[in-house]
Amino acid sequence: MIDADYMIHGDYLLTMADGEEPLTDGAAVVKGDKIIDVGNYTELATKYNAKHYIGGGFRLILPGLINTHTHAAMVYFRGIADDMPFRDWLEGYIWPAENRWLSAEFVSDAMELACLEMVRAGITTFCDMYFFEDAAAVIVKEIGMRAVLGRGVLDFPSVSAKTPDEYIESAEEYIKKWNGDELISPSIAPHSPYACGPDTLKKAKKVADKYNAILHTHLSETEWEVNEIGKRYGRSPIDHLENIGVLDNNVLAAHCVWPSDSEMDLLARRKTGVSHCVDSNLKLASGFAPVVSMLDRGVKVCLGTDGAASNNDLDIIAEMGAAARLHKAAAGDPTALNAKQALRMATLSGAEALGLGDKTGSIEKGKQADILIVNMKKPHLLPIYDIFSHIVYSMRSSDVESVMINGEVVQDRGVLVKKSEDEIMDKAIRWNRRIKEETRS
Repeated sequence: MIDADYMIHGDYLLTMADGEEPLTDGAAVVKGDKIIDVGNYTELATKYNAKHYIGGGFRLILPGLINTHTHAAMVYFRGIADDMPFRDWLEGYIWPAENRWLSAEFVSDAMELACLEMVRAGITTFCDMYFFEDAAAVIVKEIGMRAVLGRGVLDFPSVSAKTPDEYIESAEEYIKKWNGDELISPSIAPHSPYACGPDTLKKAKKVADKYNAILHTHLSETEWEVNEIGKRYGRSPIDHLENIGVLDNNVLAAHCVWPSDSEMDLLARRKTGVSHCVDSNLKLASGFAPVVSMLDRGVKVCLGTDGAASNNDLDIIAEMGAAARLHKAAAGDPTALNAKQALRMATLSGAEALGLGDKTGSIEKGKQADILIVNMKKPHLLPIYDIFSHIVYSMRSSDVESVMINGEVVQDRGVLVKKSEDEIMDKAIRWNRRIKEETRS
């Protein structure tokens, strides 16, 4: 018998590795932070002597879910400005609120709430774009999540920096500090082609290339952006990034709602990742991203929630269902964006877009142990015929029972392990009171 730390067992196990079908009575064996075997539970139980056996009957074992675009600390701005046009929302409410409230303390406290919400929804890895990411990284590690944390860059002053060069320099120092961490992948995040000029974008890309880091940006999100970039530079946003030498396989582009056919072909050629944020796009009336066309062309499309100020949650399970339903209706084709494709977008495709495909996104030997246990014995999940269909069209975040990240259980039967959930929520309530009291005055 071979010693192991965990035997994780379920009636169903989905590896999400390409070409592999769901396993019934499946199990994953974990030792340290790695998956060391995957297969039939009965067979593996005769081979391994595990310290802990978790899962069991009516349980589904999944790879951890991946949220590829968010502004996690914006959970403290959830509901602060809703039901208004995108630019009014961003320029009239969100940027002023950030200038008033953002600090290392704010981001640290808000990140706790965001991580709690994401772990509850089965998210083990997320890609963030925000400020004070040093403070964010400390909290992410304390909770035990995996994250690509992008330090924001703008062409105008904020509480984070005063000049474009100051943003770039501080982002490089931040990347140097966290580079090589086992859970934190530091990145640089120039906001968008309308908030960052060509020189800023090129400088940001130079830093990203120097450290082989992701460059994370909003791109072609609204029709206004397409028109504005056309006026400034005579090109559409994606062509503009290509023209200045920024677009490649280390770029993660959030939204891409308004690409032309030629731009979609360009994204595929450059192997650029696209984070599709369906709920945020719908709520802000940004439009309908041509996801089916992008997938057909081979674009690396994955899923993101965006921030909770525009979604208003951090639930990637809800995004899967919304994306699959919306794009069937948009295409007039009930077979478009099927359940298996939607789940891949939330797992392996997300990992690949973040440059983490060798570590996470699927349950395979040698990968990091980022694994979910889902309780399927629920009224809305019975009976079971097609497991992919159940996950995408019926499953809820509340069905996620236990969450393992990097070989550690961070949520045990619905309860966060390393921090007090009550204390996290009490902090959120106190911040809410402060913000409301100042708003009233």
